[in-house]
Amino acid sequence: MTTQSQNKLPEPTPSAWQRFKDSNIGHSFIRDRVAQISFTIFLGYVIMALFAPLIAPFDPYDPNQIDIMNSELPPSWDAENGDEQFWLGTDAQGRDLWSTILYGTRISLTIGICAVLLQATIGIIIGLIAGYRGGRVDSLLMRFADVQLSFSTMMVAIIVLAIFQASFGTELYQELAMTMLILVIGIAEWPQYARTIRASVLAEKKKEYIDAARVMGLGPIRIMFRHILPNTLSPILVISTVQVANAIISEASLSFLGLGMPVSQPSLGSLISSGFEYIFSGAWWITVIPGVILVVLVLVMNMLGDWLRDVLNPKLYKG
Repeated sequence: MTTQSQNKLPEPTPSAWQRFKDSNIGHSFIRDRVAQISFTIFLGYVIMALFAPLIAPFDPYDPNQIDIMNSELPPSWDAENGDEQFWLGTDAQGRDLWSTILYGTRISLTIGICAVLLQATIGIIIGLIAGYRGGRVDSLLMRFADVQLSFSTMMVAIIVLAIFQASFGTELYQELAMTMLILVIGIAEWPQYARTIRASVLAEKKKEYIDAARVMGLGPIRIMFRHILPNTLSPILVISTVQVANAIISEASLSFLGLGMPVSQPSLGSLISSGFEYIFSGAWWITVIPGVILVVLVLVMNMLGDWLRDVLNPKLYKG
């Protein structure tokens, strides 16, 4: 019997793909067709945004590749006035709409992801401190979060961006538009993370492994970030997916109001805004096509967020 146990080969270590398939997320993803389609579409958006300079037939930032005589050309499937080299048509400046959408998607995704990273960083730090310290510190930070939540993101963004543009001029604002949008949207939405993390910390800090960490002499910072934070990542993932979509919508709304990205560096929102005045003159594609692209992007991200919420919540997950 000893010889048999010695000759028995060790079981091979499962691959990363096999571990993913055996997990709840992998099992649910393989069975959920909606999640697969949503993830595939979102991955397509990311790939097109990352490789926009390689995919786009024209560079919308290069004046040498823009001809004002090509302005407001309809899509190529319009047999009467369409041009084969502009399959989605052109905008009012004569730029290829397909190329402009690719670059605009990159800008919209960059603003959405960076704004969420900023709000998550601020919210996680404040939520950890409030939940772990408790007492007056908790009350002070949460009241500050309540005050922040009483103001809508759009209202704060409009006031801050309008004051900045009026104080420092339109030219400087256009140079710093992306940075300002990331800062305003990121700072305005941190309470969503802070309140969620605080609730998780209040539950986690009463568990035995936290008492054991204190007995071992670990400091509060190490306990919060090395032990409590990893056990609160599930709701953060769900919130982040939805918040990226919200940040993109906020940027598009601000661009539509003239407080977003400049026309020279268009996002999806500024594309919709620039073409809105031409929609009733027959150039519907300048607004409608970027609008559809934006709606689909936000829709698939919200559907991925709903799927993650169901999978990561044991009370909702049905297997």
